[in-house]
Amino acid sequence: MAKGKEDIPKPSTSTGGKAKKKKWSKGKVKEKINNSVICEQETYDRLFNEIPTKNKLITPSVISDKLKISVSLARQAIKDLEAKGVIKRVGESNHTQMIYTRAAASE
Repeated sequence: MAKGKEDIPKPSTSTGGKAKKKKWSKGKVKEKINNSVICEQETYDRLFNEIPTKNKLITPSVISDKLKISVSLARQAIKDLEAKGVIKRVGESNHTQMIYTRAAASE
């Protein structure tokens, strides 16, 4: 006698079949920080008191992080600190990588 599709028993566990679709994660979203774009007197005072005394490595990102100001404002602040002799440039002069350190008191 010929067996039909109905007569063949199905396996209890399915080995093949349709796999679940991979769900892509949204990824980690960095929280937007709201940095100031105007230098107020309080920030200006903190710039001269804290940055040269507490930090050995001074870059625009470090200043931006500590004082919560924009990086472009931090670059201007670095130029101001260098003009007043509070900090000095480390290594060769390169406009893309601005690395400074505090100026020695004996100089």
